[in-house]
Amino acid sequence: MKGIVSKVALGVAGTGMAVAVAAVAIGPRVSDWYDGRHQEQSSYDTGVQAKSDRRSMPGWLPDNASSVKYLMSTTGDDRLLRATLPEGRLPAGCTNGVPGKGLHPVPVSLKAGWFPQDVGAKATGTCGHYNVSLHGNQLYAWQDGAAVQAALRAEHPAKR
Repeated sequence: MKGIVSKVALGVAGTGMAVAVAAVAIGPRVSDWYDGRHQEQSSYDTGVQAKSDRRSMPGWLPDNASSVKYLMSTTGDDRLLRATLPEGRLPAGCTNGVPGKGLHPVPVSLKAGWFPQDVGAKATGTCGHYNVSLHGNQLYAWQDGAAVQAALRAEHPAKR
């Protein structure tokens, strides 16, 4: 009887180990799948097209911007935006200067193959609630949902 109990215990332990290994191997893919289900990505030829198609597209995006790429979270206010600006300068209404205190990189919570991962450390200004980095005529803009919500609460304290 003792031999049967140890074989069953080994079998259960082995099965548990296999499940644990499978969870570790599959876990990141499940997380990516889950995150991807709550994101929408779009591409547009011009800023006019982007703004007419998406209400969430920022109004400061110039109509004559080209090669617009956009990624948004459907469960929050996280956004990524890339656009080519023919003038090679920040759009009207945007401000130059490092956002916030500039002591830490500005968080970029979404990821896209067309958006540099290290751009958060290279913020050069702000456009509305977006942090921006301009490289030649290429604009990279991102919005952190938690920061947006904090700013909105600060702007409208009675709505807390």
